[in-house]
Amino acid sequence: MCGIAGIFHLETAKPVDPARVRQMADAIAHRGPDGAGVWTAPGVGLGHRRLSIIDLGGGAQPMLTPDESLAVTFNGEIYNFAEVRRELEAKGHRFRTGSDTEVILNGYRQWGEECVHRFDGMFAFALFDRHASALWLVRDRLGVKPLHYAQVSDGSVIFASELKSLLVHPLLRREPDVTAIEDYMAYGYVPDDTCLVAGVKKLGAGETLRLVRGKPLGQPQRYWDISFADRSTASPEALEEEFVSLMRTAVRSRMVADVPLGAFLSGGVDSSSVVALMAEASSQAVKTCTIGFDVAALDETAYADRIARRFATDHRARIVSADDYGLIDILAHHFDEPFADASALPTYRVCELARENVTVALSGDGADEAFAGYRRHRFQYQGERLRSLIPNAVRQPLFGTLGRFYPKADWAPRALRAKSTFLELAQDGAEAYAASVGVTPHTMRQRLYTRDMMALLAGHRAEDRYVTAMRNAPARDPLDRAQYADMKIWLPGDILTKTDRMSMAVGLEAREPLLDHRLMEFAGRLPVNQRIRGNSGKYLMKKAMEAYLPQDILYRPKMGFVTPISTWFRGPLAGEASAVAGGSAIARTGLFDLKAMGKAAADHRSGLADNGRLLWQLVMLDKALSRLFGL
Repeated sequence: MCGIAGIFHLETAKPVDPARVRQMADAIAHRGPDGAGVWTAPGVGLGHRRLSIIDLGGGAQPMLTPDESLAVTFNGEIYNFAEVRRELEAKGHRFRTGSDTEVILNGYRQWGEECVHRFDGMFAFALFDRHASALWLVRDRLGVKPLHYAQVSDGSVIFASELKSLLVHPLLRREPDVTAIEDYMAYGYVPDDTCLVAGVKKLGAGETLRLVRGKPLGQPQRYWDISFADRSTASPEALEEEFVSLMRTAVRSRMVADVPLGAFLSGGVDSSSVVALMAEASSQAVKTCTIGFDVAALDETAYADRIARRFATDHRARIVSADDYGLIDILAHHFDEPFADASALPTYRVCELARENVTVALSGDGADEAFAGYRRHRFQYQGERLRSLIPNAVRQPLFGTLGRFYPKADWAPRALRAKSTFLELAQDGAEAYAASVGVTPHTMRQRLYTRDMMALLAGHRAEDRYVTAMRNAPARDPLDRAQYADMKIWLPGDILTKTDRMSMAVGLEAREPLLDHRLMEFAGRLPVNQRIRGNSGKYLMKKAMEAYLPQDILYRPKMGFVTPISTWFRGPLAGEASAVAGGSAIARTGLFDLKAMGKAAADHRSGLADNGRLLWQLVMLDKALSRLFGL
């Protein structure tokens, strides 16, 4: 697990300054505190920061083949590297190290770009092929590991694990992309197909990009995608057995490491399932850790303690204050782009706790997306069933009228917010789901923007990304379409970005067994009633894990990391909210209506409205604009 950076000249093989590559790599030294390396040749430079996990003594990078015709800088893990290595050795390839990095080099030599289909893992790498005068950029199937790139004015393409490495390069122009601001204001994160810094791109999940000297910069090519187009006809019992088998394989493959390894344990279904199968596979006590809060309603430590006792883990818990807003500047630094998922705060704390004892930690990320575990999946499923029963000619005017006149009740539980429900039922399914995943509605965003901002957006609307993904999804059912869009947009943009940046901030490798691509492909084939049954999501997963976990763990209400941001902006962060509406970086852009922002802050402080999440978004955006553009 590491950080990578580099430079490739597209037009001519101009010299690359090793010091510049080193500077780019050192900007992400937190990703790889155990070592650093730089390699240059005419027209190319590769940089690496290493967090040693496998073959501690022999896996230094960038790594070259003996004849120096191939060179690679690699971030991630190839979990099946031993299996691929045996296959390559049988074909005559020789290995000098015990690292998974060397498998990439020999795999490419044997199979060319088709080698990526043989790799099971999380990875982002850049491989230079001297004979072809080409650089091959690759990102793993689900987008667990990040890769940013940009073309600059001297004809070179620069790339790196994090945006901050690209910002080191003096030729990268720093101008904000207003469409990315609109996307961020809608979702609370900047999706993978855009960037707040204009001209910077992110290689998408399951994509490769081949750069060839003498040719213009091309478009990424997709080598993998999740499909919901087929349905399994196996019995429920057979599906449960297959799920456990796939998950057991995924967990065990992610337990290979030459350093201390453990797991995050919240006491929820996902992390408890991972720990259960780790305990089954391990001859020693699994090291687990959990973060608790000093507010009883937010604290899950009792559930985690129960699972720790059940599987005799070496468990550590730490209680932290729910008022952990002091981490704001640390978050702003590590995310680079604005990121308003406030669960990043406790995620940082649990990674910090884990790093005290282990270098690798397994997490439960991915189950909600794959097996329909979010409440919004159930609402979408139920809403689409209702839409199918009422003709559009009746449904749209009926529910649209009820939605317009019904009083707004942001304070109420989601199921009781009839106004929102009516408005969603008046829309088609894709539009309704696109609205439900957002954090700041389109109408509110329009009130916040100036006329100049609206003109610059030229009709761009963040929700269209979700609508398009759902309508073009390889799927059979509306629930499929919602899950597909989540996997393409929400999963890499929010969940995996959060886990990557917060774990790497403390030099910890996080591994996600539930994101094994074979398990994801299995989930895509599940009948809808094996995902949602009654009012329960993740139905098959819970049934399959009944042999391991108690009922009240499997079927208790989902909590997740919660932070009291609304309370903060009526107390210790009230000044931050007011400042955003005054002489802030946001104010200096001229893109936001200062009166509208001031009213949002005042209404929140007075209790007239709950604008806590909006204010958190604005504060994080303000910090990103200041850091990235010096506003």
